[in-house]
Amino acid sequence: MTHISTRHGILAISPILVFLSSYVAVSVIAGDFYKMPLSVALIIASAWAVIIMPDMSLHKKVEVFSRDAGSPTVMYMVWIFILAGAFAALAREVGAVESTVNMAIKVLPAQMLVPGLFVAACFISLSIGTSVGTVVALSPLAVELAQTGSESVPFYIAVVLGGAFFGDNLSFISDTTIAATRTQGCQMRDKFRANLWIALPAALAVLAVYVAIGLNNSGDDGHIHGLDTNPLLVIPYLLVIATALMGINVTLVLSIGIVSTIILAITYGHTPTELFGYMGKGIDSVGNLTIITLLAAGMLGLIKELGGINYILQVITLKLSHSRGAQFSIAALVSIVNLCTANNTVAIITVGELARNISAKFGIDPRKTASLLDTCSCTTQSLIPYGAQTLLATSLAGISPVAPWPYMYYPWALTAMVALSIIFQLPRRLNKQQTN
Repeated sequence: MTHISTRHGILAISPILVFLSSYVAVSVIAGDFYKMPLSVALIIASAWAVIIMPDMSLHKKVEVFSRDAGSPTVMYMVWIFILAGAFAALAREVGAVESTVNMAIKVLPAQMLVPGLFVAACFISLSIGTSVGTVVALSPLAVELAQTGSESVPFYIAVVLGGAFFGDNLSFISDTTIAATRTQGCQMRDKFRANLWIALPAALAVLAVYVAIGLNNSGDDGHIHGLDTNPLLVIPYLLVIATALMGINVTLVLSIGIVSTIILAITYGHTPTELFGYMGKGIDSVGNLTIITLLAAGMLGLIKELGGINYILQVITLKLSHSRGAQFSIAALVSIVNLCTANNTVAIITVGELARNISAKFGIDPRKTASLLDTCSCTTQSLIPYGAQTLLATSLAGISPVAPWPYMYYPWALTAMVALSIIFQLPRRLNKQQTN
């Protein structure tokens, strides 16, 4: 790799700085981290990248942007987003989410409401692939359960948020999983297995804490047993999880989920027109994410052309001598970008290629890198009070966005497991970079 001067390097990465500063500045001034659309911030940064590119016609600059925005990796990611959006919306509208929620908690005694709520959030988010959807489904119930137990509303909301990010981190149809695996060139099932070494011990430790707390809870749970549920509507989620674990192509996995949901829905009286409408709404819901993905990929293409990626790699790896330091660098990079953007998927997409280059230089297995990107971005997203999930959950509960923070046991346990996995190089089978 050719040495890049500090002056040239800073100029090359300046679009990233423009992107982050424009987003953060407007958000701080407005007092709301979602007042500044990410797409607008990316357009501003991309325009700046075009301006500073030397000795190249405007046509050529646009060509570079379009080439990277429309790369096979990016377009495959977009197709998955579309299918995932269609499936998630379809399952939600026909009652599959509600049935899954009710079935998960219906038979639980009062002493197990806290751990049961956590397990339900884990299962639902793992099934539907979205922490936001899980928060929407469970936050009102968490408020209701808080009235039956001895713990506060912020505590129950924190339980939901922790479980929501457990599934968001592991789910095969989560946009963070899709982004992490596609940017690192590994299979979803392999990343899932790598993640289990980090997420499962953290979840089990936190579950044990919740069980201990629940044993002191003697509230009345009679109303819980009256919830309506249809176990058959859980089938599409189970099919998605099973087929994904079998290693079937994710587009086929999602297609199976969609078809099975349609078949079940028709048997329960839904018309094809209704179902297609639900799918359309789901596809529309990922439109903004798709635009952000294309803009981020195009901007990074311009930065790469300027030598920015090589410069960042040069700076980060200057004093690194082993893979542990490189892994901590990857974890820090995605966390910092997530703090600035309040969007874990965008954070992964932004640093994905850089992380891949660092991994290649230090022989880090792509599966471990994908796991670090996904886990660290989800952890950061769950802990920031201005994240969409926290804002949504606390809004539904009528509490301050910072209220659940002291009770966020799972994110902190997950952070500890990430550190331990790097220090002790776990899982051991990923110490040697895969060659296939």
